[in-house]
Amino acid sequence: MKLLKKEFRLCLHPTAPLFLALSTMILIPNYPYAVSFFYVTLGVFFICLTGRENHDAAFTAALPVSRKQMVHGRVMLVCCLEIADLLAAALMLWVKGLIGYAPNQAGMDANVALLGEGLIVFGLFNLIFFPRWYQDITKVGVPFLLASAAVFVYVVAAMVATYAVPFVRDCLDTQDPAHMTEKLLFVACALAFYLCATWLCAALSVKRFERVDLQL
Repeated sequence: MKLLKKEFRLCLHPTAPLFLALSTMILIPNYPYAVSFFYVTLGVFFICLTGRENHDAAFTAALPVSRKQMVHGRVMLVCCLEIADLLAAALMLWVKGLIGYAPNQAGMDANVALLGEGLIVFGLFNLIFFPRWYQDITKVGVPFLLASAAVFVYVVAAMVATYAVPFVRDCLDTQDPAHMTEKLLFVACALAFYLCATWLCAALSVKRFERVDLQL
């Protein structure tokens, strides 16, 4: 917990909490709402980039902490941001419901299933970005580009699915509270994927980071 406190105080880039406000994009009519989750990952990129320029890894390694704790501290920081964004998105879904329902022509409607898409976006990003970045912490751009490419492939596929896949079109992409059982099941599966992907990303990252020469 002390290392997480250090991450919040010394490593949190100012744009990261500001990007949480972009969950308000869910209020935009006919917009691919899953894109709003991408901005949180952009905040993660700025955190890691700034940490590289400030030699954060070398500073933290000089503290009485292990490489494993260093990785877990950063992943926990990112998880906190991702969970906060999902809570903000849930709030925007409630506000959207008060404004009035309107079908979204650019992907998933503003409903509970959208939170499942957010979990998948974050899980996919974590799984690709962190293991690749911790392989060489001096190179942030390539891991981010690879993870972002995977995220946008998923977002496009999910958008197409709202028209081409009957289950998504007829059950998930509908107004709440219709088909709520199916939507909650989708969110539960997405949560399981997020937890597994994030656990795996942390395990792989630790394994690779332990082989990195920080040149203290």
